[in-house]
Amino acid sequence: MYKHILIPTDGSALATTAVKQGLDFAKAVGAEVTILTVHEPFHIFTLETEMVTDTFSAYKEHAKRHAKSVLEKVQALAEARNIKCELLDLESDYPYEAIISTAKKKKCDLIAMASHGHGGVKAMILGSETQKVLAHSTIPVLVYR
Repeated sequence: MYKHILIPTDGSALATTAVKQGLDFAKAVGAEVTILTVHEPFHIFTLETEMVTDTFSAYKEHAKRHAKSVLEKVQALAEARNIKCELLDLESDYPYEAIISTAKKKKCDLIAMASHGHGGVKAMILGSETQKVLAHSTIPVLVYR
């Protein structure tokens, strides 16, 4: 069936639920797992409050800490299920492109992700990253609600 599953996460509650379900599915089918978190680069003009109030270096440090925290939580979930997984943190203006390109580079045959994650005003303007992955990916996508 599936041999290598990419599970992207932003650390939100729904994404964490999707990670758990994705890990359980991977264990059931004996698939390898890659976990990915993507943060956006610092922008001077933005809707993200962290970027408006932070300097470049403070934002970078915040993004690193957040990614490390998210990935440590996921690693604990994987270890509890006795699953080895590769953990990746990438920076990209377009998270959906980073998700798809990582899946291709890692030769994943499935992307398993939450129906939505962090959002707010930005999600209303730009739309869901999941919707973009669904629209642009040639790799099957399993969406957890």
